[in-house]
Amino acid sequence: MAAQALALLREVARLEAPLEELRALHSVLQAVPLNELRQQAAELRLGPLFSLLNENHREKTTLCVSILERLLQAMEPVHVARNLRVDLQRGLIHPDDSVKILTLSQIGRIVENSDAVTEILNNAELLKQIVYCIGGENLSVAKAAIKSLSRISLTQAGLEALFESNLLDDLKSVMKTNDIVRYRVYELIIEISSVSPESLNYCTTSGLVTQLLRELTGEDVLVRATCIEMVTSLAYTHHGRQYLAQEGVIDQISNIIVGADSDPFSSFYLPGFVKFFGNLAVMDSPQQICERYPIFVEKVFEMIESQDPTMIGVAVDTVGILGSNVEGKQVLQKTGTRFERLLMRIGHQSKNAPVELKIRCLDAISSLLYLPPEQQTDDLLRMTESWFSSLSRDPLELFRGISSQPFPELHCAALKVFTAIANQPWAQKLMFNSPGFVEYVVDRSVEHDKASKDAKYELVKALANSKTIAEIFGNPNYLRLRTYLSEGPYYVKPVSTTAVEGAE
Repeated sequence: MAAQALALLREVARLEAPLEELRALHSVLQAVPLNELRQQAAELRLGPLFSLLNENHREKTTLCVSILERLLQAMEPVHVARNLRVDLQRGLIHPDDSVKILTLSQIGRIVENSDAVTEILNNAELLKQIVYCIGGENLSVAKAAIKSLSRISLTQAGLEALFESNLLDDLKSVMKTNDIVRYRVYELIIEISSVSPESLNYCTTSGLVTQLLRELTGEDVLVRATCIEMVTSLAYTHHGRQYLAQEGVIDQISNIIVGADSDPFSSFYLPGFVKFFGNLAVMDSPQQICERYPIFVEKVFEMIESQDPTMIGVAVDTVGILGSNVEGKQVLQKTGTRFERLLMRIGHQSKNAPVELKIRCLDAISSLLYLPPEQQTDDLLRMTESWFSSLSRDPLELFRGISSQPFPELHCAALKVFTAIANQPWAQKLMFNSPGFVEYVVDRSVEHDKASKDAKYELVKALANSKTIAEIFGNPNYLRLRTYLSEGPYYVKPVSTTAVEGAE
């Protein structure tokens, strides 16, 4: 097979590739195993195929791209980098986006290879073309270029090539294309900055991080909304949070939230700003963040009381993030009756809101109520029990009702709430005393899709592995749970058939 492919490849070169030869080569290549092609890689001559890309012929281009994709896979990245430099450069300025994507996928292979990447770093013209691909209309081309440049910057040599040469001017030039391209460059800069303090230092020295932060705190509300997402990504890293704090950016974001009440357009950026603080609180200390920036907690409570589903959704997500660890739970508990009212509101929304918001409410409830066994002190158990009671008059029935609705995502989200409380003794007593609940848990006929079966299995596992379950549920029910657990999530009870005399 590989020999046939080679023969056809030579034919393509000799006959200047009529379509028939290209089609035949394409067809044969699909059947040749990649390891066979690798053995023949030294004999592959791809020049004629690359030159055909310059012809303005749609089908030829499509066939050549597909053929080259297959053949280049068989070549080592170092070989591609050294021997096809000119072809790669031409590929990046080709008018057809499929050729650019093919070229960038090969550059992606090269930059991930420590021996081959130096070939790229020593080719200033190629690097420049990669930078200019960020400015193209095709998003796939831009994303592939960003990914390659981000990968290049993982080494000291790569950082120097990007930030201590003319490439930085090229980056700044590309940014002027339009707003969308400017945000793409910011995305690249944040990706690089997030790697290490040294990477962040290169990016700040370039002036591009400062430019992003100026836009974040500027007057354009739509720009703010876009920039806060990128700044939140930077805040996921410890060195990023340190930098933002030192530069006073966190204080500035807090001040903008304070002034949001008098801004008629605050709904554009407020969700992103609140999410930023929610993530910050979990990554640092919920108590410190909430004490230092009280406006954050205040705004979350306000948003949950609003009539705007977008605001409610963000606030619910943020409460779920904040209450995902014990310190955050305690911060929320300190707000007293106000938090009880918030829980009632979330309980109400989980029953009455549109499906997507219901699911977000249920996810937040799961996060708030979950307590790992090692953190189940009497005080914390009393707290989660009181929170559960605040959600509704009969919360157990509320979530059972939601789980019976014909939406798999809702069903799974409701099961997740039960799973969150399944290892807490007060919840086990509630479940045991609720008529039919134990039967509901071990009934396999309720779940029809894989996600629901997996979610039910997680609930059974959480109950069966609890130290208090046998005492509260009783041994017969405990054994039913253990049996369910050992049979796995997808067990189907065999149907017994009785032979009838005389039947065919």
